[in-house]
Amino acid sequence: MLSKILRTSNKSLRVLQNGSVCSVSIRKTSVWTPEGIIKSPFKTIEIPNVSLYHYVWHNLDKWPERTMAVCAETGRGYTYEQAFKLSHTLGANLRKKLKIRDGDTVMIMLPNVPDYPLVAMGILEAGGVISTINPVYTAHEVQRQLIMSEAKAIITLPDLTGVVKQALQQAKVNIPIIVVKTNGEPIPEGTIAFNELSEDVHVDLSCLKQVRRDPKDICFLPYSSGTTGMPKGVVLTHRNIVANCEQISDPIIRCHEDTTESHQDVVLAVLPFFHIYAATVLMFHKMRHGIKMVTLAKFQPEVFLHTLLKHKVNWLFVAPPLVMLMANHPLSSPKLYRYLDNVINGAAGMTSSDVERFLEKVQRKIRYNQGYGLTETSPAIALGHKDVQNYDIVGNALPNTELKIVDLELKSLGPNQMGEILVRGPQVMKGYKDNPEANAEAFTKDGWFRTGDLAMVDEQGMLRIYDRLKELIKVKGFQVPPAELEALLRDHPAVNDAAVVGVPHATKGESPKAFVALKPGKSASAKDLCDFVADKVATYKKIDELLIIDSIPRSSAGKILRKDLKAKYC
Repeated sequence: MLSKILRTSNKSLRVLQNGSVCSVSIRKTSVWTPEGIIKSPFKTIEIPNVSLYHYVWHNLDKWPERTMAVCAETGRGYTYEQAFKLSHTLGANLRKKLKIRDGDTVMIMLPNVPDYPLVAMGILEAGGVISTINPVYTAHEVQRQLIMSEAKAIITLPDLTGVVKQALQQAKVNIPIIVVKTNGEPIPEGTIAFNELSEDVHVDLSCLKQVRRDPKDICFLPYSSGTTGMPKGVVLTHRNIVANCEQISDPIIRCHEDTTESHQDVVLAVLPFFHIYAATVLMFHKMRHGIKMVTLAKFQPEVFLHTLLKHKVNWLFVAPPLVMLMANHPLSSPKLYRYLDNVINGAAGMTSSDVERFLEKVQRKIRYNQGYGLTETSPAIALGHKDVQNYDIVGNALPNTELKIVDLELKSLGPNQMGEILVRGPQVMKGYKDNPEANAEAFTKDGWFRTGDLAMVDEQGMLRIYDRLKELIKVKGFQVPPAELEALLRDHPAVNDAAVVGVPHATKGESPKAFVALKPGKSASAKDLCDFVADKVATYKKIDELLIIDSIPRSSAGKILRKDLKAKYC
């Protein structure tokens, strides 16, 4: 479990696992400046001036025989030393055989298999740029990203090559398809076997000496989820991701314990590596610290839950649907969660009531915190430390990170005033790829990144996220955050999940419309649910219309896809 933090009048003392105590610097003065800028209370950190590749492998000699990644179901996996050697060889062959050059994009279309981290590292070693994509995407969705990213090769599974080939035809491009075999199946015609590139003992490794990548160069090109619009290519540099890994390693909030001869953290990689949350926090950061990643290629609730116990998982990074699953699943029990010491929720916020339902199943004290971030910020902006017990809030800004809360005219607001959150820090993206219009909208003239999220920060710099500005419902001039109503609906004993959108209304301008998925075996009428919420909110927040559906559509990161609900039902 994360070590205990003892507070004194002007500093924190951190008790390490071995019982020793170290001093941790925190800001003694107010985190708010007279100009309305919110500073991080944590000590400013020095960011290593290296590429992400060199950053990740920096401590390899401390744990070469430790497990890096292992498949939860098959047990297939790699040690750190094996992963390094295979990615090294892959990088050389990407340059030698596939002619990948500095700055070329290579797309990864894989589920969470143990090969994923070494594939990513091989691309970086070749001087390439990683662009990840959801393996369930259609040919149309894949071809769009192929064109936008200008990918020079794609790495996938044998059973996904049909979709990839269709996408290549639609995009009118011809690039190599590399396939990762996970169970000995033959590779499809016209593809290259991953192991032939990663296990080639004859490759000339000296070609890697030609790679010239600067920390300010792009290394990762994810595409924003497009929950409120079309996906955009997010340009993240080596420095962006290295900075974010260092920021979440601050002693007070850090997301790992040191790997030693007697201890290795175990993290369950259930969140998809193709999403920036998992790529940075679960993959690159954990490899930097020699942590064991247990991968789940396909999400199955029972397998997920049993894996927590079987592999003695002590760190779990989640999105809201997983927390709700762990709270409500019939298998949920203290025994199942006996090794779980740290749970960090991200991707979307949760209310205290949702969290407390899960913690009741754990039946012991563990670290539960919320993190906040975006694809555009590599992703983390703020994170709570273990002493934060108010689950409705996130926590303070990470080291080297500044925040501002502004009104619609971008004028700074003060403590406990609600407005859009702006951010400035080393983790903020370089910009959107080939999209000057989007960049002009995303950044203010003085360089602040506009998150588009509605938030409030208190006198101590504690951040609370309310909703997306674009998704606020405007009722008779009042603003109604959908997340507030969704949380109330989920408090109903029959409700499993809920979503709320704004729909046009003749007299109100807009009105809240709710969608609810019920728990198996439970029943409730639309009127019952509307009345349940009406008793708890102001008149203008009442839900006028409610539809019971089978499930609430969510993105791979756990965000409610309200635009999909609007398109289908409104």
